[in-house]
Amino acid sequence: MSVPATSTSDAHMTPPSRHEHVCAVPHILEAVSAVRRRARALLTQWRVPTPTADDALLVISELTTNAIVHALPPASLRLSLPEVGGSRALRVEVTDAGPVPRRRPSHDDPQPSEHKENGRGTDIVAALSARHGMSSHPERTTRWADLHMGT
Repeated sequence: MSVPATSTSDAHMTPPSRHEHVCAVPHILEAVSAVRRRARALLTQWRVPTPTADDALLVISELTTNAIVHALPPASLRLSLPEVGGSRALRVEVTDAGPVPRRRPSHDDPQPSEHKENGRGTDIVAALSARHGMSSHPERTTRWADLHMGT
């Protein structure tokens, strides 16, 4: 069950955990697979259960792609294992420098929005996470998701 995205700074209120990793996300689409490989190795080292790790890798792909395509650099990925609601969770956070200024839609757009292959990332993150949200600050935006650590 997921909780709707919120606009709180909740992502930064969790105390640091023993297991925490931060890495830069280069502002090129090719970086997504490299970040995913690095995260897979780290999740294996942390002994995150395979189903949780697989879901986390998809969440990482969605959030990092969003930061590269729709936001300004720099971006970073933060993974941690906080306690959420009395049990251990895997938190995925991607922070970027805020949204790219939007261009006005064109009436000549050849592809109606329902046929475009983007815009589903938030739904995927919501489906795979126990909680997710976003916190915005003047110079950065963080999108985060907590995944249950199933056994």
